[in-house]
Amino acid sequence: MAVSSIIKRQMKILLSLLLLIPFAQAQTPDPHSVPVVDAGLGSCSADFTITGTDNKPVYSAKVKVHIAYGFGSFHKLDLEVGTNVDGKARFTGLPERLKKGLFFEASEGDRTGNAFDDPSKTCKAQFPVTLRKSVQEIQSP
Repeated sequence: MAVSSIIKRQMKILLSLLLLIPFAQAQTPDPHSVPVVDAGLGSCSADFTITGTDNKPVYSAKVKVHIAYGFGSFHKLDLEVGTNVDGKARFTGLPERLKKGLFFEASEGDRTGNAFDDPSKTCKAQFPVTLRKSVQEIQSP
């Protein structure tokens, strides 16, 4: 009788572990899904395709933007998103009206690039940005 209760207990433990296996497996994100950061300030968006001077996509480049909005531009928001393996990234929820436009700065290592948008004129903007080494770094010995 003691042997059968031990076997039943072991079977319950084994069954419990087998049921938990699907939850324990790590879900790997799709490397081609476009990373998105939502500012939550409006309905405009900015899509980026970041490439190097060789015209190949740059993975894990950072795209930053500083948003000054509201009366007197007293409210400020800094956002950053990284690119996927295809060099793509997106900001959504950008405000439609700003006193100044939006200046986006992309970087990866010692390479940088930038883009400017006025959401009142281009609410759904798309930017191809090429990352280059700065002129100062190229000229230094």
